[in-house]
Amino acid sequence: MKPIGAAVVGLGWWGRTIAGLLKGNSKLSLVRGVDVSPAAERFAAELGIAFSNDFEAAINDPAVQAVILCTPHSQHCEQILRAAGAKKHVFCEKPLSLNRADVLEAVAACNANGVALAVGHEKRFEPPVVELFRMAAAGELGTLLQVEGNFSQDKFLAMPADNWRLSEKEAPAGPMTATGIHLLDLSIGLLGPAANVCARVRQLGSGLVNGDTLGLLVTHRSGSNSLISAILATPFDGRFALYGSKGWAEVRDKAHPEAPQGWVLTVNSRNQQKKTKEYPSANAVLANLEAFADAASGRAPYPVPQEQMIANISALEAVFKSARSGNIEPVDNGDRQ
Repeated sequence: MKPIGAAVVGLGWWGRTIAGLLKGNSKLSLVRGVDVSPAAERFAAELGIAFSNDFEAAINDPAVQAVILCTPHSQHCEQILRAAGAKKHVFCEKPLSLNRADVLEAVAACNANGVALAVGHEKRFEPPVVELFRMAAAGELGTLLQVEGNFSQDKFLAMPADNWRLSEKEAPAGPMTATGIHLLDLSIGLLGPAANVCARVRQLGSGLVNGDTLGLLVTHRSGSNSLISAILATPFDGRFALYGSKGWAEVRDKAHPEAPQGWVLTVNSRNQQKKTKEYPSANAVLANLEAFADAASGRAPYPVPQEQMIANISALEAVFKSARSGNIEPVDNGDRQ
């Protein structure tokens, strides 16, 4: 089967990373880049792909069957709607949108036009996280009680102060849209939709005026909790632990996901010896992109259910509200009176 022709929209830091991963890929072929920067045009020329400053040119290009959106968060919904209307499959970097209304509209447009929709939550595709999800689904940890997760880094300290990733418009709760959103996604995937959230964001250890330290308590509708930490002013740490009535499992990153060195999975089950397994490095970003290609080609369903995509953004919107208000905020799951 021929690879799907894809356009990367937004050739900044992350768009260029994805473009590099697709070189020679058998499932997704990079055929076009879209950006407003002259430097991006030079980058596209070096790759030997078509280039345009205009998103419309990309979705009107018959060689483009799919778009990969690496654009500011507030642009995602409109771009998804336009791409879906042009019958192009959509891979969108996280978060899919910044509010529930937009994500509902985006999902509905993709479904109405028969195109695949995928999101850049690559942590779902890390081998030890896949195993943790398997264990949970198989009942090996018993009743699921609580999540503890931390995804912290100091990469953003090197960014210019006017970078969109640091703005109030694109990142209303500081580290949440950078790293915390990944942990929220995993938590909802395991524990189900959130009922309410309590978020605290502070500027404590950097010049990041939009906040560098996030503490988040999510209470899920099941009654379970997720305790999420995300910091932008400390060296990398990555940890995700799931506690159940029969045991617990913890995944620890050995290094930042952009330069992975593998993971350590620790499992402690009642009446058994604690077990530790080392996992070698694997490219979870590429695995996610290839899963998107499989869904777009009809080979396999995309493994992240749309109802979880919607639940994640519904909770994210409540996180933004809680960070502003200082209160516990309810999550709109579409059934509140």
